[in-house]
Parts: sequence; structure tokens; C-alpha cells
Amino acid sequence: MSIAASTVLILGARGRLGLAAARAFAQAGWQVRAQVRPGASDPAVPGVQWVGIAPQDTPALAAAAQGAQVVVHAMNPAYTHKAWRKEAPMLMDAAIEVTRTLGATLMLPGSVYNYGRAMPPVLREDTPQTALDFKGLMRIHLEQRLQAATRDGAMRAVVLRAGDYFGSGVGSWLDQSIAKDLPKGRVTWPGPLDISRPWAYLPDLARTLVRVADARHRLSAFDTLHFAGHQVTAHQWVQVLSVVAAEQGWAADAQAVRVGRLPWPLLRMAGLVVPHLAALADMRYLWSTPHRLDNTRLAALIGEEPHTPFEQAVRRALHDLGLLAPALPQATLA
Repeated sequence: MSIAASTVLILGARGRLGLAAARAFAQAGWQVRAQVRPGASDPAVPGVQWVGIAPQDTPALAAAAQGAQVVVHAMNPAYTHKAWRKEAPMLMDAAIEVTRTLGATLMLPGSVYNYGRAMPPVLREDTPQTALDFKGLMRIHLEQRLQAATRDGAMRAVVLRAGDYFGSGVGSWLDQSIAKDLPKGRVTWPGPLDISRPWAYLPDLARTLVRVADARHRLSAFDTLHFAGHQVTAHQWVQVLSVVAAEQGWAADAQAVRVGRLPWPLLRMAGLVVPHLAALADMRYLWSTPHRLDNTRLAALIGEEPHTPFEQAVRRALHDLGLLAPALPQATLA
């Protein structure tokens, strides 16, 4: 449990990860300053103080978060190359500026994009980052920018790298593709069914951010850690989703659930007019390349990762999408 005096500023707190992080830090006893765009809605979350200030307004934001020891960068541009090229460096600079002003530690949720199409099966913190595609190169650049900002001692930073997110609402592969037609008895999978890859259930990742924040003084001025999450294949996803579909009456039984494939060529063609789809198509290789994140260093720092059993996590994620009710009691996830 974190001490009550600890304060965290979460940038982009209305996004899925930002809101999950706000809840996790508040539940752990931190004072939470949750940044949102001016005029944005702010749900009632116990222990969370909402701050409607633009991320680039460093003086006002630092004043509102005075005394914060940790800053979480949970801001993301729209999922297009144009938006990332223009906005991602700007958002990173804003996060760095407020962190330096506060003399705090900046926590950045990272991805596996850095390793690119030639990634090895096991990804460690020192695995060469060899991405050549736009999104991978951008991620590498942003992390280098962050590392450079720590060199004069004005701030510290840690990257917590994870696989694809699921849970805590809409905006993931789960609702946009995989379970989109589950009420019709159909699952749509973007790659081969036997490929094992890492998934991050957001409430688990958020609780991990809290534990890393508690142990941040044991890290280097700039450090990277890997979150293993759920290492599963499509077969394991389909098994859980099929049982749910049968229980809900969406299929006659679990064996009746149909499994389709995402039509990547059509997605690529549609991307010519819908930039969001073009950016998604660039990530196709992640679905056909087996990989896992080695969390040895993370476990040495915080002990065992927060880990909700896979079926329970999937069911809770479906509940968050409005497909299942009631939710399982939060206490069972401890």
C-alpha cells in the first residue's frame, strides 16, 4: 500500500489506460491528479481530483499537481500516421516538461512495436530495437527523446512495455474485431490461430504501474521493464469466447461458434480512404510472429505481476463492453 502523501499526475486520464491507472493509484492510497482536456467530462472516482488543463500548459498543470512525485503519460494521438507524426512528439514534450518542472518520475506505457518484423521469440529489455515501419520507428524515437530528458538529473523515467491491451472499455482489438460479432455467434481473428503473443489486461497493467511507482527509487534514472501479461493463442481466446456465447444463447453450444479471419487485403484497400485502417494494416505482422515479453526484471522489482485469471479477465472485459452482466466482484481480482 502506498503512503497517503504520495501524489501522481496522470496525463490523458479519460483514456482507457489513463482511467484504469487513476483508479488503481487511488485504490492504493495515492493522491491522484487526473488531467483531461478543458471541458471534458470527469466521472466520479473516489480519490481522484480532475484537472481540466491542456497538457501543453506546463505552469498551470504543474501548479495543479504541485508535489507530485510521479507522472503517468497515458496520452495517445488518433491511430493514424498523420496524427502520430504531428501529435506524438508534441505530447511527449509536454509530458517531459511538466515532469521536469515537478522534478518527478515519468512513467510511459510502451509497446512491442519497437522490435519490428524481425523480432525474436523472446523480448527482453536489452533486445535490439530494429523496427523499420513507421509506428515502430516513432516509438523508438519517443523513447530516445525520453531517455535524453533524464540525462541532466532533472527528472527520471521508466518505460513499462506490454502487449495488446484489453479490458476497461472500448477501443481495443477485442471490440473492434475479435468479439465484434460475438452476439451473432462469430469470432473474427486477425492471424493464425496457433500463434502465441502477449496481452495486457488493463486493470492488471494499471496495478503494475502503481507497484513500479512505489519501487521507482530502485531503478536507474532511465529504465525499461517488461510486463508479461497473458501469453495466449487464439485457441485460448476462442475457447473462452465460445463458452460465453453458448451461455448467452448466442450459439447453440460452444462448438457452434464460427471463427472467421480478418480480411487483411480488404483492410489495406480500405486504408486508402480511411487512414485509421491503413495504420492498423501495418501491424499485421504482430499476429503472425510468435513473441513474448520476458518479465524477469519486473518480477525482481515488484514480485509477482498482478494477474487476473485469463477467463475471468475476458469475462470482465466483455462486461465492460456491455455484453455481459453483472460484473464479477472486484475483490476477487486481488
